[in-house]
Amino acid sequence: MIATEPVGGSAAPVTTLETLGREPLGPRERAEHFNLEYVDLRTLRIDDNAAESIPLHVLTRARAVPIALEDGRLKVAVVDPGDLVLIDELRLVSRQPIDLCVAAPADIEMELKRLARGQELAERAALIAEDPSFSLIEEEADLEADDGISDAPPIQLVNSIVVQAAEEGASDVHFLPQGEHLIARMRVDGILHEVERIPKRHAVGVLTRIKVLAKLDIAEHRLPQDGRLTLRPKSTGRLMDIRVACLPTVEGEGVIMRLLDKERHAPTLTEIGLSNEMQMALEEVIYRPTGAFLVTGPTGSGKSTTVYAALSDLRQPGINIITIEDPVEYRLADVYQVQVNKKVGLTFASGMRAILRSDPDVLMVGEVRDLETAKIALEAALTGHSVMSTMHANDAPAAITRLNDMGIEPFVTGAAVTAVLAQRLVRRLCDRCKEPYEPSAADLEFLGFARAQIEEGITLYRRRGCPHCSQGYKGRTGVYQLLVMNDELQRLAGARASHGELAAAAERAGMRSLWQDGLAKAAQGITTIDELSRVIR
Repeated sequence: MIATEPVGGSAAPVTTLETLGREPLGPRERAEHFNLEYVDLRTLRIDDNAAESIPLHVLTRARAVPIALEDGRLKVAVVDPGDLVLIDELRLVSRQPIDLCVAAPADIEMELKRLARGQELAERAALIAEDPSFSLIEEEADLEADDGISDAPPIQLVNSIVVQAAEEGASDVHFLPQGEHLIARMRVDGILHEVERIPKRHAVGVLTRIKVLAKLDIAEHRLPQDGRLTLRPKSTGRLMDIRVACLPTVEGEGVIMRLLDKERHAPTLTEIGLSNEMQMALEEVIYRPTGAFLVTGPTGSGKSTTVYAALSDLRQPGINIITIEDPVEYRLADVYQVQVNKKVGLTFASGMRAILRSDPDVLMVGEVRDLETAKIALEAALTGHSVMSTMHANDAPAAITRLNDMGIEPFVTGAAVTAVLAQRLVRRLCDRCKEPYEPSAADLEFLGFARAQIEEGITLYRRRGCPHCSQGYKGRTGVYQLLVMNDELQRLAGARASHGELAAAAERAGMRSLWQDGLAKAAQGITTIDELSRVIR
């Protein structure tokens, strides 16, 4: 926990990221007011059987969620324990004693959405049981297989989860074995949400079906496996490319499915959340005829999307753009896109050698992950090509030191790299329900706002939660750090300077940190301080 020290020896209140901007009477204070327990539904294990005691429409009206059923007593989390009419309705409908506790409104809204999804899945499963021909997914012809269980209700239930994930824009679907269940979760806006608990007796059928579709060995349960499948949900009509990874865990085999919409369009630089100043600087970089432009960040931080945005802005009849990727995430018109295929020997390195013989003006490499790929990419940048790629590094200066650590000669790094963009993805506040508040000058100084900004006054925003969003957030945007190489940075890179030396030189040249870019977005009402601290600090 980060806190400020008392000023001048006085007992100044402690400021923390957790207490900053708290509403005057939040759920914890409301619980204290009514002498009830406060529960955090985001970390609490909820008993799904408890929810069956009260119809969903009653829970929605009362803004309540049953969380446990013990010794004949039902424990229910509510937003407002002072609403006696609704509390009495809960007691009447449940026909059993009720113990109340208090939870945050956004967390209760999220749980009610999860219960609604579970009810919909149960209804679908019942329909499937009555009509085995019921289908939610049109499989591609080359993936059709007779596994003997494709019409079984548990398998169609998993199909419906995948359909739901596609409809909600989820990036991943997880099937995690735990205890007596196979837990289905999906990642929406970077956060995993539990959507269903499949009984363990159906786990084998579920995993077998997924393996058959992904053309994996259904008899192998001890080793990890990777595959892919293509599906077209009837509800969306869009072609989904799904990468499947099977992992043997101590409680059984689990599956992670990454969903890629093959028909989505690549965004432009104006759509990914860059500030006007940073966008202008980046456009000047990507239009240079030679040099390497790198985008860094952890897995799932939107690196590839940013590179595609740059390519979208570059596309014009007079430029030959060739990419080599694994996988091809977006389809771009007028661009040669090559898919890595290790089974036939087509790797990043071998593909790049062939591409360099194909008269490219711009070469995009999906990821620099080894010395050979990095060496070919940087040599191409030095010999008259514009090269774009992604790599894993914590921030922009770290990309320079990582290339040197991989074995690239420092003088090559300094001469070839023109710019590095580091990024993270943060959730956007819901415009329908976000709430402004005025932080104190001490709070703003603690967060890192400049003195001039503090004197002008800054309004920040916090999440509330409503039926149109997920816990107060809807969608994501990028937070960025742009390092543009200059003479000093080239000299330092060639001299194998440390990360600190490179960062200091870049800041003197105008680079700002990821946190500072995030603060600017928080001041614009795009995201919250809590979300920035979750992703960046």
